[in-house]
Amino acid sequence: MARRPVLSLFLLALLLLGAIALRLAQGGWGDSPEITRSLLELRAMRVGAAISVGAALAVAGVMLQSLLRNPLASPDLLGLASGSGLGIMIAVYLAHLAGLGIASASGVGATAAALLGAILALVLVYTLSQRRGLLEPVTLILVGVMISILCSAGILFIKHLLPDRGEAADRLIMGALRDDLTLTELSSVGVVTLAGLVVGVALGRAMDVASLGEDESRSVGLSLGSLRVILFATSGVLTAGSVLLAGPIGFVGLICPHAVRLIAGPNHRVLIVGAALAGALLMVLADSLVRLVELPSGRLPISVITSLIGGPTLIVLLRRGDRGF
Repeated sequence: MARRPVLSLFLLALLLLGAIALRLAQGGWGDSPEITRSLLELRAMRVGAAISVGAALAVAGVMLQSLLRNPLASPDLLGLASGSGLGIMIAVYLAHLAGLGIASASGVGATAAALLGAILALVLVYTLSQRRGLLEPVTLILVGVMISILCSAGILFIKHLLPDRGEAADRLIMGALRDDLTLTELSSVGVVTLAGLVVGVALGRAMDVASLGEDESRSVGLSLGSLRVILFATSGVLTAGSVLLAGPIGFVGLICPHAVRLIAGPNHRVLIVGAALAGALLMVLADSLVRLVELPSGRLPISVITSLIGGPTLIVLLRRGDRGF
């Protein structure tokens, strides 16, 4: 491996460790060892969730950009995040109709609903974006935004069908790290994220070849169909896991792959690991920032911070078109 990618990954890892230390120390300490330990456990849970969500979205972004050969592809812009959120809200509503309560929709049911919602959203976007068998970058984003808007409208509609206008379900779709996470939920999504990272690294060389075009891929015996199915499914699972922990978080899957590509190069093995580190770093820093901003109505959702960064990034990428990808 060349020296530059190694140094880039090392720098990202150091920055992530520094951000973690900063977040764990943020907010002061308790007056007794028991209170201090409880505070550290709560902060560690949030840090763990931020790392899992950031890494999952960033790795999903790399996979989608490779799958679609489109620099603008990301879980939120293609509707995967909103699709997952809608899937969860449908599961919540069905649980309510069955008299099981909103809390019963968490766990396996919410996971399956989030995954199904993400996959269906991606299938719709992919199908509707094709024109004469080709995917145009701007058309893809426009269709993805349309699907996201429709899913968001569905979420709001279902919220108003729930008791108290779905306030108890807000934690599932608000775009902020949940404060009521259990260790089981965090561990499960963490394992899924790690598995997705391993899959991405294992397929890194195949993605490098696929990026050269279909003719080159066929000449070396690479099955593009199988690769696309694996990337398709893995990105959906990663997005669903992130939505379970934090709801839809925008632009992490867009910003981080491009940032790492600029500093470390286009090698997909490096890109997958670097994007995971960058995504985790962005989410931990964003969580630290929202802790600093106190509003009368509560703290800002993390999605506000990521959107403030990601919006200008998207504008720059749209103006550049496909150059440099």
